Amino acid sequence: MIWVVDFGGQTAHLIERRIRELGQTTLFLTPEEAEEKIKIAKPLGIILSGGPDSVYEKDAPMLSTTFFECGIPMLGICYGMQLHSHLLGGKVISGKKEYGPALLEIKDTSFGMVKNLPRTFKVWMSHGDEVVGVPVGTEIVASTEHVPFAFVEDKKRKFVGIQFHPEVEHTEHGMKILQNFVEFCGLAVGEQTFDLEKLKQNIKEQVGDAYVIGAISGGVDSTVAGVLTADAIGDHFIPVYVENGLMRPGTSEFVKTIFEKHGIEPIIAKVENEMLELLKGQEDPETKRKIIGKFYIDVFEREMVRQIEKGKNVTFLLQGTIYSDVIESQGTKHASKIKSHHNVGGLPDDMKLKLIEPLRSFYKDEVRKIGKKLGLSDGFVWKQPFPGPGYAVRIRGEVTSERLEQEKIADKILLEELEKEGLLKSVFQSFPIMSGAMSTAVKGDGRFFGEVIALRIIESTDVMTAHWSEVPYSVLQKISSRIVNEVPRISRVVYDITTKPPATMEWE
Repeated sequence: MIWVVDFGGQTAHLIERRIRELGQTTLFLTPEEAEEKIKIAKPLGIILSGGPDSVYEKDAPMLSTTFFECGIPMLGICYGMQLHSHLLGGKVISGKKEYGPALLEIKDTSFGMVKNLPRTFKVWMSHGDEVVGVPVGTEIVASTEHVPFAFVEDKKRKFVGIQFHPEVEHTEHGMKILQNFVEFCGLAVGEQTFDLEKLKQNIKEQVGDAYVIGAISGGVDSTVAGVLTADAIGDHFIPVYVENGLMRPGTSEFVKTIFEKHGIEPIIAKVENEMLELLKGQEDPETKRKIIGKFYIDVFEREMVRQIEKGKNVTFLLQGTIYSDVIESQGTKHASKIKSHHNVGGLPDDMKLKLIEPLRSFYKDEVRKIGKKLGLSDGFVWKQPFPGPGYAVRIRGEVTSERLEQEKIADKILLEELEKEGLLKSVFQSFPIMSGAMSTAVKGDGRFFGEVIALRIIESTDVMTAHWSEVPYSVLQKISSRIVNEVPRISRVVYDITTKPPATMEWE
């Protein structure tokens, strides 16, 4: 087993997931838990994650110096590396913040952790503090132009420190580095497996004889969670789709088709007018998310009352929460909050239903694999993600019926053009954003002042990292031309070329 000690980094759980991909069992711990557990248990390896704090901050998460003397192979990533130097006689300073790619050059090719790696390759940096001096006996393995101590080894303590993030897709050969660490721990690399029967059994044990209302959006996550639960508890599962006007057209028909195949008739709650009324005048993205989250719960609790009146003991609410939702809503003790998700930070405190979230510890591509094992089609499991709050988080500012219609037309155009060019299946996600910015244009022979639409087309695997898609200019030009001509009161189209991090997938 390999422990992953979480210092609050946005990709801390992704480290654990990468190690699982290599066929290893893992345990995810806070620093406090790791300090206690190391007294009674000896894992074969330990990974210290990155984190948002400086080692000099008063309440920064810490480990004892004796923790580093345990003799267990240890990999410190970013903050984890800085902590090693800070506690054991090195030096850490608040250096120039670095977010983005850097070119790593290996200086010492004899070290096992760089086995089968090229001499130079791109890595992803995301740090504020920087190690400028290492403990006695610690050697430099590799450097970048601005970070001399980018990859170090403390042989005496079996400690390896890296300033960059091997767990993210932006780092070339990141999985190879983690594979080398697994082998450094004396473990054999294998393949990840998914035990569907165990997942179903977990649901049965949690639910017992109770009924479960399923929050189904028609997206991959909630549908996979719903089918898994339907397989586990049969007609004790009641799928509910909230038709609130914020989802893509045709979604309710899709939800019906999926669950009718499992012998379950989903409930379609038509509440479009109520939803738009609640969003009237609301411009703040956090407020919008929380309004939507609370409204969803209100709808589910209304259904709960109806089902109880029929004699059904409805106790649970199923959600398709996945780990990227959790981490952006501050899912671990030392993490920074990025934004509330309607099914995590956007939920009211006084909800009457207990949550059941069977996919909470999985990433998007893992959920897709589970969906395939459940018998869902390739066309569905590889469909583009669509946010739970729907178009509301793609309309910056107030959601009005007029702006909602503009967004829907632009979305349809974007999907049609990518489909025509054979690009729709090759990108992870594509969508327009009603930016809220206004600009001057010329239509006919007159001046026109209208809203700017931004396009976001991205490539990703796990949602924790993403890169903008290098769509041919000719395709972007066609999309832009159609949008300014076919969507009312749009003056301009721009293309978002920001990676994640620092940007999130959605604008709100």
